[in-house]
Amino acid sequence: MNPSSSASRYSPERALELGRQTLSIEAAAVDALKNRLDGEFAVAVELILNSHGRLIVSGMGKSGHIARKIAATMASTGTPAYFVHPAEASHGDLGMITRDDVLLALSNSGESEELLRIVPLIKRQGARLIAMTGVPTSTLAREADVHLDAGVAQEACPHNLAPTASTTAALALGDALAVALLDARGFGPEDFARSHPGGSLGRRLLTHVSDVMRPLDKVPAVPPETGITDAVVAMSRGGLGLVAITNPAGKALGIFTDGDLRRAFEKRIDLRQGEIASVMHPTPRTIGPERLAVEAVEMMERLRINALLVVAPDGRLVGALNMHDLFTAKVI
Repeated sequence: MNPSSSASRYSPERALELGRQTLSIEAAAVDALKNRLDGEFAVAVELILNSHGRLIVSGMGKSGHIARKIAATMASTGTPAYFVHPAEASHGDLGMITRDDVLLALSNSGESEELLRIVPLIKRQGARLIAMTGVPTSTLAREADVHLDAGVAQEACPHNLAPTASTTAALALGDALAVALLDARGFGPEDFARSHPGGSLGRRLLTHVSDVMRPLDKVPAVPPETGITDAVVAMSRGGLGLVAITNPAGKALGIFTDGDLRRAFEKRIDLRQGEIASVMHPTPRTIGPERLAVEAVEMMERLRINALLVVAPDGRLVGALNMHDLFTAKVI
């Protein structure tokens, strides 16, 4: 097509109309899957769950791209899985598949030549076959142990040719399988973090309060009989926006923060008089060092506070942290 003629055909209104139409068609395709989920879906989950091998996911063309994503999602959520290209399988990669494995084969038509070529070999090895197609009467669907219907009424492509709604539906159905398997395996946040140690996800899920808190020697702390002015000076030097009030055994009795100082000014309290115990919060919000840092974030946001004292099970002060510490550690 001539580039100049393409430019002359462009219409912002038409582009917006097609964009919205595409989203509507694909959303309808995914929504329609709900009513077609039946016992076959549960059997597929059970087949994968009870397998002593791995889940092999395969597909050609656009279905192959979706298959790669499904394999990656499975592997990261507790189901050992990998992608095998069906054409390469016929040239040696079939040796990667064992009788203990389950093959999840994706083909919208259910007639993909490359997939059908390896089906007899898979069957002969004793591996089980789950087919995900858009045609329940297709060859691949008939030969499968379990068939998952991912059919769509129409593609989002204006010519009803380019795989669009069909690949979206297959991807969503793959996610549904992964989530059902995740739940059946009891796969939790800690497991997820172990398979995602890099990046922000690993930091959020594996970072504990003890990893990000200011240690005790960096936390300003004074006894309850300390004068208010002296406590404010200690707070200023500490750079945490707070001063902890502790007894001789190191137990946290209270807290005084920058916000408390501003409120004291508003109330015209004479800071030159009195002890810090008279203006401190006697029941400070605390958290244990073994708790996850994300729990500290949740607590601070829920209580609308900017800092927490970190205490041992016996109530002894062992550290403190504020929102800035959590930002620095990239937990937030």
